[in-house]
Amino acid sequence: MNQKSNNFLETEPIGRLMRKYAIPCIISLLVAALYNIVDQIFIANADYLGSYGNAANTVVFPLTVVALAIAVMIGDGCCAFVSISLGAGNKEDAHKSVGSAVLLCVISSVILTAIYLVFRDQILTMFGGRVNEETFHHAKEYFFWITVGIPFYMFGQAMNPVIRSDGSPRFAMVSTLAGAFTNIILDPIFIFVFRWGMMGAAVATIIGQILTAVLSIWYLCHMKAVKLNKSSFAIHGRLVRKYIPLGICSFLSQISLVAAMAAINNMIRKYGAVDDIFGQEQYAQIPMAVVGIVMKFFQIVISIAVGMAAGCIPIVGYNVGAKRNDRALSLFKRLLICEAIVGFAATIIVEFFPTQLVQMFGAANESIYYTQFAVKSFRIYLCMMTLATVSKATFIYLQSLGKAFLSTMLSMIREVVFGVGFALLLPVFFGLDGVLYSMPVSDVLTFVISLGCIYITYKQLAGDKKKTGVSVSVS
Repeated sequence: MNQKSNNFLETEPIGRLMRKYAIPCIISLLVAALYNIVDQIFIANADYLGSYGNAANTVVFPLTVVALAIAVMIGDGCCAFVSISLGAGNKEDAHKSVGSAVLLCVISSVILTAIYLVFRDQILTMFGGRVNEETFHHAKEYFFWITVGIPFYMFGQAMNPVIRSDGSPRFAMVSTLAGAFTNIILDPIFIFVFRWGMMGAAVATIIGQILTAVLSIWYLCHMKAVKLNKSSFAIHGRLVRKYIPLGICSFLSQISLVAAMAAINNMIRKYGAVDDIFGQEQYAQIPMAVVGIVMKFFQIVISIAVGMAAGCIPIVGYNVGAKRNDRALSLFKRLLICEAIVGFAATIIVEFFPTQLVQMFGAANESIYYTQFAVKSFRIYLCMMTLATVSKATFIYLQSLGKAFLSTMLSMIREVVFGVGFALLLPVFFGLDGVLYSMPVSDVLTFVISLGCIYITYKQLAGDKKKTGVSVSVS
């Protein structure tokens, strides 16, 4: 086989490549996000679960993100490194990095599953699960079954970007779609027909995740640009040290969401308890359920933003490896414009149609306080999504250039320093509303930093529009 079997990444028009790679990646991430969102929609509309089940889903959600964070760190890092390796014609490193990524994913998923099962109650308490006893009961049930499926979930998510790096973004999309559609079909059956409650929602999710994992295994046995053999499957320390840093940005963007949600959930529990309305036992779970819903919508938007940028990683990585800065620059400009459009469109939706969004999540079965708080939450919490999508794309683009350290530091500032910091600080002055203000304040400050990164990256890539490569930090 030709050493540079993916050389179409260097020759096809940038716009066509973006559509070919970004759209399947967007769909894959959207579908992955829909696993939890679909569960929450059906749970919210089940009269025997309602906002209690909704709040329980919100409590468990960040714990599934921990699993996703580890998976995308391995998968996205491997994807970026494989793309750069193939662009440079180094297929030996490419196949060994994929094999070691498979082993890392399996080992880490088993360890995480064991930790979750052993420390279930403590972990749920840490994420605000004891807002009231009914919520805690549903959270324990949902968490146990979701934990059982973690190895399948992590494997499918980690292999998805690896499959894209092999030149098959469409298969990556289809494998994720198959699992999600299975979940969508089984959710109403298990929740409304069998009345299995939280267990039914979780089991439907697990079955879909198993299907995605099986399809991923099949693809690994039929890869195109990368050919796996027995020597591939070992923990190749030299390669792991190269590709894991390239996935750290993806890891931090997810894991810091967990830290932010832990802070937010606990602030909601603390300041909701002293609120005139939500301090009452029958309404105590509403703020947590509502903020969970708002975050799910944001997850949909950010999945589009991340999918658009992450889908371009193989294109950027290959052209950087092939010393084609001109093409990398063209892609960067197109990417930022598209991201801004996505963010602006999403902002229009939350500002003008929040009531319609709330109705999808069982508002008809809840008190007026549920709808009122939800409408306010959508409008405040998500008002700066245009800035958020552009910033996220900038950080991921830096990752695709091999600038792992810079990308990591920027993500740390956004998600940990701003995201967690303001979530803890602002409620002290504004109560429950402070939780809502924490998001737009963080987005504005992050965008200011992103503007500097955009300017520097543009100047660096424009320095030589022919074939002088940028410095790629993969060693």
